[in-house]
Amino acid sequence: MSDSFDLNEFLRKAVLAGASDIHLKVDEHPMIRKNGLIIKTKLPPLTKEILNDIVLLIIPYFLRSKIGKETDLDFSYSIPRVSRFRVNVSQSMYTYNIVFRKIPFDIAKLEDLHLPSSMRQFAEHNNGLVLVTGPTGSGKSTTLSSLIDYINEKYQKHIITIEDPVEFIFVDKLCKVSQRQVGIDTPTFATGIKYALRQDPDVIFVGEIRDLETLDAALKAAETGHLVFATLHTNDAVQTLYRIINMYDPGVRDQIRKQIAQTLRGTIAQKLIRTKDGNGRVPAVEILVVTSTVKDLIIKNQIEDIYEYISKGGYNNMITMNGSLINLVEAGEITQEMALEASDNKTELEQYFRGVYRGARGYEEE
Repeated sequence: MSDSFDLNEFLRKAVLAGASDIHLKVDEHPMIRKNGLIIKTKLPPLTKEILNDIVLLIIPYFLRSKIGKETDLDFSYSIPRVSRFRVNVSQSMYTYNIVFRKIPFDIAKLEDLHLPSSMRQFAEHNNGLVLVTGPTGSGKSTTLSSLIDYINEKYQKHIITIEDPVEFIFVDKLCKVSQRQVGIDTPTFATGIKYALRQDPDVIFVGEIRDLETLDAALKAAETGHLVFATLHTNDAVQTLYRIINMYDPGVRDQIRKQIAQTLRGTIAQKLIRTKDGNGRVPAVEILVVTSTVKDLIIKNQIEDIYEYISKGGYNNMITMNGSLINLVEAGEITQEMALEASDNKTELEQYFRGVYRGARGYEEE
């Protein structure tokens, strides 16, 4: 590769600087994302030749035949004693864009991530489906790795992960952990789930539910006595339920609602919010626990009523996204303005801050 840009050294410095993502683009200065903000470095702009050299350096052997034929490629890259990275190489105006997402070698515990310890309840089920949702870069994979590692430390089980690409690397503790990468170890998520059922699993982690075939396979696995974790790009519990139900044809949705009501154990929706001192980010988390009441609301297609139920469900460790944002404001982590910017229900949150509405926190006032 060109002597003018040492990729591994740049990635090492970016990790030390606290970057979560690294962006490389032709004719632009290398950029990093830190605490949610894109920052342009003072390094010289990258040439097309440098980007081409980087792609050839980092791309796995099994993907080399796809260079120039496919416009998007996902894979992992690792620098010993620095970090692993999830990498996306995309084509833009006949040149490459490369984005690295930092994947630490060490798996953090929930408390280290400032996540509610009550989330461990989802790791203690023996079967069912648990969905972790949120936008890209909201920490879904990090949260799930913590839950999987909690199972790994506490139970004697077989965990199978199906990912694209494999991100966090698990070391066997009390569990046996088998990690499979889509495109190398299995052709698709759905196929990976299908054959996982023949591999004596207790827990299956599906990197992402992207299509109906994967959703069908995940629900079948959850129904047949396995605990299944998966991610979706949705913002809250209500949106998540609508998304998975609406993936099916209208004629079967009544049946699907019954299936989901019996199978779903809960949803975790999260966002990462920049702290008011600008030196980090903290998670805001909505938690839905599927109780008998929630099951009934799903079956009756009264899904919109679930939000109000969550707001009053503190006894089951449930909390709305607004309730979590309020807690962060009152803990001094973020400002009211930052909470309002992150909220998808700004009117309710504004009313809470004015003292008009008291039900957003996730429990009823004394």
